[in-house]
Amino acid sequence: EDFLNLIFKAMMKDSLNSSHPVSSAVQSSEQIEEMFDALSYIKGASLLLMLKHYLTKDVFQAGIEVYLHNHNYRTAQSDDLWDSMNEITNGTLDVKKMMKTWIVHKGFPLVTVVRKGKIISVQQEKFLYRVEPENWTSDASYLWHIPLTYITNRCNFTHCTNAYLLDQKSGT
Repeated sequence: EDFLNLIFKAMMKDSLNSSHPVSSAVQSSEQIEEMFDALSYIKGASLLLMLKHYLTKDVFQAGIEVYLHNHNYRTAQSDDLWDSMNEITNGTLDVKKMMKTWIVHKGFPLVTVVRKGKIISVQQEKFLYRVEPENWTSDASYLWHIPLTYITNRCNFTHCTNAYLLDQKSGT
């Protein structure tokens, strides 16, 4: 419950146009200090949980093990973690490409789902809680690679989870 409260607090901050990406280029030590705030840590933790759920626990764990083995006692960058995950998925999913959309964009997407019979349509757009005119920038080009999981009436959540990667503005 405490973690969920932290997530919702971070999402509220991240839904403002004055938010910042989890990862960005920095020019000064002050900018480095600004990056390491609750938003970066909580959003980062949420993104890792999202990735773990999408890849499955075993695949995610194997990717972490490869990452730790390849970079023990050395420096690393975020791309190194994504590369380790790509190594484990054997090219079936470009984890780096997917996760870059989450860490270089500020904010998060709103996914709208519409069902017409057996057809499910999904659409994404940047979610803004409140537009702050003094900080307004157009984010119309933002596109996330959103892992969606779903179940059908033929299975339940623990035994048959299907996955769909929404990597366009809309999909069916």
